[in-house]
Amino acid sequence: MISNREPQSLNDILTALRKAAEGDHVSVRDILAQIGSHSFAPLLLVPALILISPISGIPGTPTIGSIIILLIAGQAVLGRDQLWLPGFIMRRKISAARFCKALDFMQRPVDFVDRHSHKRLAVLTYRPLSFIAMGICVSIAAIMPFLELLPMVTSLGATAIALFAVGLMVSDGLFVVTGYAVLGGAALLLTHLISLA
Repeated sequence: MISNREPQSLNDILTALRKAAEGDHVSVRDILAQIGSHSFAPLLLVPALILISPISGIPGTPTIGSIIILLIAGQAVLGRDQLWLPGFIMRRKISAARFCKALDFMQRPVDFVDRHSHKRLAVLTYRPLSFIAMGICVSIAAIMPFLELLPMVTSLGATAIALFAVGLMVSDGLFVVTGYAVLGGAALLLTHLISLA
């Protein structure tokens, strides 16, 4: 069943994801059907959260997740009204049991964010500044496949994307600012690791 209601909070997203995982496996198509193909910020948040969760330890997951993020953020920047994903992405699936464990892992931080998010510094979440945040998400996603062997760096990148997505979804510019700060931390960590190589 396709959802017509755009998620208004992170808990709305978790509820939708649990509905998508009612079978033995959950596919990207199942998730898209529950979140809706017009909700770019919530859709961007889903792969970012997955890349922060233990699921990111599955080989290849950071690469697939970054491709999905790249497609979502890229189409948002281009001003598309509805998300399109290629068939090979839509058919990607994971065990529903493993997926639900990741959702359980995210429940407490999601509750925390929902309690502390509200409309503030909203100018950062509206056009044209929202396009800057989406453009940065495109840039992060473009380099993440090359950093898959550095899980801490990719997790920080995914955290920054998640913060941007939350900020844009609930018009909370403080989360956008925090996303920029986390991104700066990830850049410093990557620079340090490169200097040690």
